[in-house]
Amino acid sequence: MADLMTVREVAEYLRVTQKTIYRLLQRNAIPALKVSHSWRFDKSSIDEWLRKSAVGVRANVLVIDDEITVRSLFKETLEEQGHVVCMAKNGEEALEQLQSKDFDLVFLDLKMPGLNGAELYQKIRAIKPKLPVTIITGYPDSDTMTKVLAQGPFGVMNKPFGEIDIINATKNFLRISPEA
Repeated sequence: MADLMTVREVAEYLRVTQKTIYRLLQRNAIPALKVSHSWRFDKSSIDEWLRKSAVGVRANVLVIDDEITVRSLFKETLEEQGHVVCMAKNGEEALEQLQSKDFDLVFLDLKMPGLNGAELYQKIRAIKPKLPVTIITGYPDSDTMTKVLAQGPFGVMNKPFGEIDIINATKNFLRISPEA
């Protein structure tokens, strides 16, 4: 039984929250072993499970964008993939949701009225420092982007983008290979 991982380690490996791992365990949806009252995960079994899984790991995703068309595109695309999608049209709504729900991934528009993407990114990092964030922007060379770059690692999606871009970005953050 080489390469056994803890719940924390498998969550980091899959780039999801520990709560997501426990949900998968409750549904018997992830290969695991019980060792002395603790869950353990064989790395090779997890890798095989990922390869065989046609549907993959499901994520709770928060999409923050002031444009309804962008939010709707994310919601429709990701829900078709089986993910749970919450939407926020501004920073204030996003902060409320971040404090009341657990998310596995955030898509954050950079340019929004009120609390802009850079300011919101800083607040997200203060609340949930390890939460993966992908910046969605039509202004990759803006001053706001420069401010966000100074705050830490994240993914970037340049507008315009389509369904395949959304699916691939989500799968990349969840460490699931995009379909060929």
